[in-house]
Parts: sequence; C-alpha cells; structure tokens
Amino acid sequence: MKKKSSSTSTTKTRRVIVKMLKQEGPMDALALASHLEISPMAVRQHLYALQEENLVTYKEEARAMGRPAKLWRLTSSADRFFPEGYAELTLGLIHSINEAFGQEGIDRILALRNRQQIENYCKQIPETSSLQKRLELLAEIRTKEGYMAEIQQQEGGDFLLIEKHCPICVVATACTGFCSKELEMFQSILGSDITIERVEHILAGELRCAYRIGRLTE
Repeated sequence: MKKKSSSTSTTKTRRVIVKMLKQEGPMDALALASHLEISPMAVRQHLYALQEENLVTYKEEARAMGRPAKLWRLTSSADRFFPEGYAELTLGLIHSINEAFGQEGIDRILALRNRQQIENYCKQIPETSSLQKRLELLAEIRTKEGYMAEIQQQEGGDFLLIEKHCPICVVATACTGFCSKELEMFQSILGSDITIERVEHILAGELRCAYRIGRLTE
C-alpha cells in the first residue's frame, strides 16, 4: 500500500510540474521547487523522469554568476495532458466538408461558427462594461473552453490577452481559417474602436497565443 501511495504522489507531483510549465512557461528547478515547496534536487529528479518520457526539454540560459541555468519547457508530447476539444473528430469533419463542398463549404462553416460564437460571447459580456472588465470576462469564458486565458495590463494602458493552450490546435494547423476568424470574433465582441494585434502565435512555434488590445488613438 505504501508503494502505491508513493507512486500516486509521484505521478501527482509530475502532473503539477507539467501544468505549471504550461501556465508559466519555461522555469528552472529552483523556481519550480519554490512553488511546489519541495527541494530542488527532488524537482530535478522529476524533471529528468519527465525528460525520459519526452514530455519536457530544456535550454541553458547564462546567469551573471555560476553555471548556466536549465530552463525547462514542455514538448509537444505533453499536449495530451490538456483538452484538445475533440480535435480528431473535428479534423475528420473538416476534411469531409472540403471533399464534399470544397473551400467554399469550409468558409461557410467557419462563418457560421464565428457568428454563433459572437452571439454566445456577447450574451455574457455587457457592452457597457469597461474594456478591462470585458477582457476579464472574455478570459474567463476562454478558460472554460480550455484556452487557459488571462489578461495582463501593459504600460500605456493596453492589455495582453494571453492564451497558454489551444484546444483546437490540431484543427487550426490543418485549417488556418480558424485563427483568422478568432481575430474577427474578438474585434466584433470588443468593438470597432478597439485595436487587436496577435503578437504571439502557437502555430508559429511559440509557447502561447497573445493579443495586444487597446483603444484607437485619433
């Protein structure tokens, strides 16, 4: 029984490490140990075990003093621990629609999905709320959908909408129209007086999607 309990605890700790690296991005063993309240040596043992499973990798970063630090990050193999939004089924449907109706059929499906999402989001995000409040509500909705979203205020009054996971990544890779429609959707929800720019993109090989959002200046 003790062995089973120890094994369960080890698995749980490694899942927490995977989730933390997903949420926070690259971290060294000391930072992980501080969050987990365990020793750096114990964290390294978990990281090396995860590395053997091809779930994490690292890149060395020079430090002012001492040896370079290992910044650990997730590999694409770790995506299986996060929701993918029935990606394989959706991907199959996209291929079937393309075969039956061509690109025109896909464009019509994407337009319909976009319209439905806008209607759904608008019901939950009051137009009269401040931009910050609307973005906070948008982040809550997106998080419930699996995007692990958050808002960060920037100097000068702009905001970053950050999405650390893409539950439709497999589909978006095959059909880039999903990503362009998301930009259109955000614009429709937030209004024509708001500027939206994607500054980081998971499909471009980055760790997250991020959108800079602000008000138009005259």
